[in-house]
Amino acid sequence: MQRNSFIVVLILLIFFVISFLTNILGPIIPDIVKSFSLSIGLAGFLPFAFFVAYGVMSIPAGLMVEKYGEKPVLLLAFLLAFIGALLFAIIPSFAIALSSLFLIGIGMAMLQVVINPLLRVAGGEAKFAFFSVLAQLFFGGASFLSPMLYSYLVLNVHSGRSGFLIDILNNLVPENLKWVSLYWVFAVIALLMVVVIALVKFPKVDLLEDERMDVGHSFKELAANKSVWLFFLGIFAYVGTEQGIANWISQFLQTYHHVDPATDGAAVISYFWGLLTVGCFLGLVLLKIFDSRKVLIFFTSGAIVALGFALFGSKTVAMNAFPVTGFFASVMYSVIFSLALNSVPRHHGTFSGILCAGIAGGAVVPLIVGGLGELFGLQMAMLFLFVPLAYIFSIGIWARPLVNNDTITSIKEIF
Repeated sequence: MQRNSFIVVLILLIFFVISFLTNILGPIIPDIVKSFSLSIGLAGFLPFAFFVAYGVMSIPAGLMVEKYGEKPVLLLAFLLAFIGALLFAIIPSFAIALSSLFLIGIGMAMLQVVINPLLRVAGGEAKFAFFSVLAQLFFGGASFLSPMLYSYLVLNVHSGRSGFLIDILNNLVPENLKWVSLYWVFAVIALLMVVVIALVKFPKVDLLEDERMDVGHSFKELAANKSVWLFFLGIFAYVGTEQGIANWISQFLQTYHHVDPATDGAAVISYFWGLLTVGCFLGLVLLKIFDSRKVLIFFTSGAIVALGFALFGSKTVAMNAFPVTGFFASVMYSVIFSLALNSVPRHHGTFSGILCAGIAGGAVVPLIVGGLGELFGLQMAMLFLFVPLAYIFSIGIWARPLVNNDTITSIKEIF
């Protein structure tokens, strides 16, 4: 099929928007805690409300795509994100925040299901691997930039400074809730995406066998396979670790090192996502040289060491070690996902849906950390993150894929 460059660009933009809306919780949690006088335990329900939506919606979204097509699902996803963001912007309260984040999470889960098959068709199968890597670059770039937008808005809204955007937000946002301006921006972005998608004609996507969802015979066969649930727990553990770190970095630095969450705290989270993106590209190189299980063991070991330094080091050590943890977390998701799919002979589409439901780990682990933080303090609570990291480490030991990743066996293969 002829490549549709405009659709490819649009999909890359969708990847950017997904990340932009998803990974902002970490920087703003200290503000939400302060604004609504929340305990650490209650704050843990914020990422829970967002990421539990993935567990709820991943498989139904796959069925919706097969029945209604890509465009209606994309429109509904961004419409839900718009409603969620607008609701939070107009009525900023803790209860509304939970409902809003759940709606946005539902929308993001739906988008995740649609965009990869659409990218394969629009970009061409021969270029799918290249565009997939490029999409991850857009995803990582948005994660790096969204904390910077947060810092810009918090430092400029109701500061006496003037400008087109700032003047508008000054009239919309309460002076004591400057961070809510982010959700006005998110609402506008989601609404613009609704308009753009409504105007665009999408190519017809014929789902490959590996992209189809079957909740009947295929699901029952997979459900009886112990390895399926072990790898599901692997994705659950990874996303839980990633979000358990990212969502609590700023609160941790503020509590133990008196770091301003609006400036230095947001910068550390930005670097966390930036190094996670850089690590993805190094991981691609290493996976052409070493067995993926060895790469997983090496990177997980690095993450364990870096997290230890972040939790018990000085202020300077912590502010550098947290981003390094992101670097070492970079390859975990893709390696676990590929090991999982390479460990079963068929029904990969349904298996992918099961694995994507494991993204709900981003709901549970931060909530556990918040609950433990209520009892023992955040520093001791974040020690829980070593549990999912240990499980991820174990995958590199017990995984027995039917097909190993293709590695370079001689220097000639490079050229």
